[in-house]
Amino acid sequence: MAKYINPFTDVGFKRIFGQELSKPLLLDFLNSLFEGEKHIVNLTFLDKEQPALFEEDRSLIYDIYCEADDGEKIIVEMQNKSQPFFKNRSIYYISESIARQGERGSAWNYAIDSVYLVAFLNFSPIDFKKQFRTDVVLAERGTKEQFSDKLRMIFLQLPLFTKEADECNNQVERWIYLLKNMETLSRLPWAAQSAVFQKLESIADVGGMTRDERLQYDEALRKYRDTISVFEGARMEGRAEGRAEGRAEGRAEGRAEGRAEGIKEGMIANARKMKAYGLALDMIADITGLTIEEVRDL
Repeated sequence: MAKYINPFTDVGFKRIFGQELSKPLLLDFLNSLFEGEKHIVNLTFLDKEQPALFEEDRSLIYDIYCEADDGEKIIVEMQNKSQPFFKNRSIYYISESIARQGERGSAWNYAIDSVYLVAFLNFSPIDFKKQFRTDVVLAERGTKEQFSDKLRMIFLQLPLFTKEADECNNQVERWIYLLKNMETLSRLPWAAQSAVFQKLESIADVGGMTRDERLQYDEALRKYRDTISVFEGARMEGRAEGRAEGRAEGRAEGRAEGRAEGIKEGMIANARKMKAYGLALDMIADITGLTIEEVRDL
């Protein structure tokens, strides 16, 4: 049994960053992320109603919505698998938070607060550059100068962070190392020298949970593992079938043609498996490389 919680579960993520007790942890992480730009003194957690875009959203995506002391809104989100309409979804969520600030009447002059999206990605989107941090702002295309500071999206691709503990040079890197490796650690490095990480060690300790908290966490962990297994199982089965069919085609029609057919058949077999699991057509197309029309016709 792991000593520390899995932060990629809904319960684990919100226990670390989304409760009043853990607010110092979220403040430390955000101030490290924005070091040299801003310093957030306090945060207020806000109620929100962000409906899931499809059923799997509840197991794959969860977020925290908060407000900084100067009125800036910050969405901190964990995403475990690539989603259909990934970029559009991110833009929609941040735009919705901006639109909710609107007021009726002529006295309001569009005095909106800035909205930030900070997204931990437990995958690498196929249409993103292969870099750990992607920082998106509104900028003038020709000069690259910032057009407005009211919208900003920061994506952290966790698979692209490969440093070991002794290679981490700043607080952001230390945070990412801990989040990526927490479930496998027997102790948290840096806890002896850092009050923040001492608090993290206490909050993340599974042994410190109440019975009800442990039941909720165990259920969240089961859902997380089941959902990830569905994706990985479909992908592996599709690849295996594709390789087998490719070998058969290769013997009959030549190795080159067989490999090409095998790859295509693998995509199709993979897509069929995913359709059987009830995944969205756009997600299947994104994962397999088929077009939406090809997936729909299977």
